[in-house]
Amino acid sequence: MRRATFLRLSAAVAVAALTVPGLAKEVSKAAPRYGTFGVDLTAQQRDLKPGDDFWTYANGAWDKRTEIPADKAAVGYGNMLSDEAEVNVRAILDDMAKNPAKYGATGKQVGDFYGSWIDEAGIEAKGTAPLKPYLARIDAVSDMKGLQTLFASVGYESPVGVGIIPNLADPTQYTAAVGQGGLGMPRDYYLLEGAKYDTYRKAYRAYIEKMQTLAGIANAAAKADAIMALETAMAKEHWSPEKSRDIAALNDPQDVAGLTKKAPEFDWALMLKTAGVDSSPKVLMTNNTAITALGKILVATPLATWKDYLAFHFVSDNAAYLPKVFDQAQFDFYSTTLSDVKTQRDRWKRGVQLTNGALGEAVGQLYVARFFPPAAKAQMSELIENLRGSYQDRIGKSAWMDEATRKAALVKLAAFEPRVGHPDKYIDYSSFNVVRGDMLGNAQRSAQFGHALELERFVKPVDRSLWGMTPQTVNAYYNPLANQITFPAAILQPPYFDPNADPAVNYGAIGAIIGHEMGHGFDDQGSQFGATGKFENWWTPAAKEAFKVRTAALAAQYDQYEPIPGTKVNGKLTLGENIGDLGGVEAAYGAYQRYQAKHGKAPVIGGLTGDQRFFMAYAQAWQAKLREGAARARLLTDPHSPPFYRVNGIVRNVDAWYTAFNVKPGDKLYLAPEKRVHIW
Repeated sequence: MRRATFLRLSAAVAVAALTVPGLAKEVSKAAPRYGTFGVDLTAQQRDLKPGDDFWTYANGAWDKRTEIPADKAAVGYGNMLSDEAEVNVRAILDDMAKNPAKYGATGKQVGDFYGSWIDEAGIEAKGTAPLKPYLARIDAVSDMKGLQTLFASVGYESPVGVGIIPNLADPTQYTAAVGQGGLGMPRDYYLLEGAKYDTYRKAYRAYIEKMQTLAGIANAAAKADAIMALETAMAKEHWSPEKSRDIAALNDPQDVAGLTKKAPEFDWALMLKTAGVDSSPKVLMTNNTAITALGKILVATPLATWKDYLAFHFVSDNAAYLPKVFDQAQFDFYSTTLSDVKTQRDRWKRGVQLTNGALGEAVGQLYVARFFPPAAKAQMSELIENLRGSYQDRIGKSAWMDEATRKAALVKLAAFEPRVGHPDKYIDYSSFNVVRGDMLGNAQRSAQFGHALELERFVKPVDRSLWGMTPQTVNAYYNPLANQITFPAAILQPPYFDPNADPAVNYGAIGAIIGHEMGHGFDDQGSQFGATGKFENWWTPAAKEAFKVRTAALAAQYDQYEPIPGTKVNGKLTLGENIGDLGGVEAAYGAYQRYQAKHGKAPVIGGLTGDQRFFMAYAQAWQAKLREGAARARLLTDPHSPPFYRVNGIVRNVDAWYTAFNVKPGDKLYLAPEKRVHIW
């Protein structure tokens, strides 16, 4: 069973990546990292009017002079931060490898895991031998019972994923969940017409054949045809990405009898028991109509084809842990063909990423000690509370929200739990058996350890102290089932947050990110959860209708944006993130006004007013460019809009931006006041 996400219930800020060496030193009166006040003015294209294209006005010179590195699908501040975080983590890993006694048993685990990955010669020498016991297990399947046992087992692909999430009706307890899965490409890549998608499908079919051939699987060509036909049939039944955002539609709790009635072809009792979640009174059946259709595909497909499907996916999913020819084939298809990335990343960087995934909190604990100063957390606390106060002001003065809904919204806002930097307690990895020199085995045991940890938690009340990201992750997220916002240490770096920068810059950058995450509690999805994280309606019909009118107008704006000829932004798919962006910027601007009310009006610096610095910082926080293949994939699958439109699509709805930059009718981004969308 490959661990699947059944509900997109946490909305992460997709900021690309930068860790600052030595940041753990006491915060001083040093100069900000960028420019004289925290914004890189050399990035500007100053001959452009802000009201015509604000992203390019803030980032145009950078865009012209910057090339995307050959080993990346994108470049920008986010990527830079991630690169620096990797350098910092590598220093920790190298120290662990050189001084294992210094770090005890955990240090040895980390060193052995990372060392197994770095040992390319050892991996080459083993050849395909590590695959044999796993492929033999697949080959031994003789009936549907054995097949579905593998579907529900850790490490194997499945058309239906089985997992664990907090219960929507009672988020203090866990429940089992099942959902659609099993594809090797994004759903739409199987279905869309046109030469580009024909090329993707042809390349994927060739990739299936190649991976089987490399693994020594006979009749690879015929099997590739059958697997491709199977996955295409599955893709036709999968819910679209935008439909999969409909939480009410996803919320279909069933007992085993109910599952069996809707999809009788699956042996639900067997699969749930195999996955270790058969004690769950109810199972959340997400993508229910897709699962019903997948059941029919299950029995209509020969057992031999399913076995070939499992074997191919196991080889493909684990190609990175096998000899280079496997790893390169996987990279050639998924990175070069689909995302236009030409060069494989350095092996040590990939090793850092893998180690973060397998033993991330063990590494994160050391990362925090070295690179995250307590003073940064204190400044963040003031920012967060000003954001909370700003949202309180905006909700309190909302003209379209009635009093009953307003009261419930303010209760939810007061219950927000912000978490900054790192968890209070870290995962105990002592039961994870790492074997030096067994990279594929280590990867499988890592997945099994993670699943065992979930099962251990499954029978207990939900632990609100758990983190969904490691401290060294350059990202942030909102969890509607806990009403929590989380900001790992690694994102609290310049340009997003710089303790030495002008306050306007911090409010425009990290302030807007904080506001974005808080805004997810009130977006089209998060607004369906109450103060405790329960899936419940706290809206009156009138307020809900007024909300839908505003959000529909925002979706319609984004439907018009066309970053790639023939491929537009999907306003419905990106609606939650766009609401988060818009509410985040407006709330952050209000929070900045609260800051000035307490600390004094901001002076003009570098010829820019405080408001101008605020919006410039916001625009530069989304300084990023993507390869066309990567951009296309995101447009079809990612609920986040492209960075360009996370700036231009937002500021044109913000009244304060018009005033700050004297934007007038006739400017390309100008919207008449009655056309501007204001939600929070």
